[in-house]
Amino acid sequence: MARFTKIQVLSTMAQTGIVPVFYNKDIEVGKQVIKACYAGGVRAFEFTNRGEFAHEVFGELVKWAAKECPYIIMGIGSIVDPGTASLFMQLGANFIVGPLFNPEVAKTANRRSVPYTPGCGSVSEIGFAQEMGCDLVKIFPAGNVGGPSFVKNVLAPMPWTQIMVTGGVEPTEENLSAWFKAGVTCVGMGSNLFPAKLIEAKQWDKITEICKEAFSIANKARVKP
Repeated sequence: MARFTKIQVLSTMAQTGIVPVFYNKDIEVGKQVIKACYAGGVRAFEFTNRGEFAHEVFGELVKWAAKECPYIIMGIGSIVDPGTASLFMQLGANFIVGPLFNPEVAKTANRRSVPYTPGCGSVSEIGFAQEMGCDLVKIFPAGNVGGPSFVKNVLAPMPWTQIMVTGGVEPTEENLSAWFKAGVTCVGMGSNLFPAKLIEAKQWDKITEICKEAFSIANKARVKP
């Protein structure tokens, strides 16, 4: 079961603004990446369900993180059905993210008061997700759906909407500033946050530096004039 409450999870995602999105079948690599991100300021981490036995890897990482990185909130991504959502919640997932919106996943997550952030590509999908209790919705693939202008235009008539964007997010001042100035609650970032070459070279300190720089950019972009 989740160690953090729904309010704690959503507040942390909103306050930090950046959620790493990561998968690797090697548990030891996963530990090092989480540790590097944690040192860089990350407090919400999305492990994705993208490989065989991903649930076994996730379960081990959750137990390890609880001891080594006690304030990090571990969630699971790439969830498309309620059965898989239940499996990962049993293994300790504190939040669920999906590439699409499945009402049955929402029901399953709501029963345990675990935040479910579904992928939406239209205003109607966002509205349907909100009706099913999804406080934070994900625009995916954000770069293809319409970019920062889409976010800004959604928030105009629906200012209560909390948006996470994934896909098309980069740890650069130009990119992150555009997203946060458009009004996103947080961004999900994958390979751009931890390039494969750095992982292969085991340059964990470089990943920490990238995280710190990304947080610095995001914080400046969110400062109101």
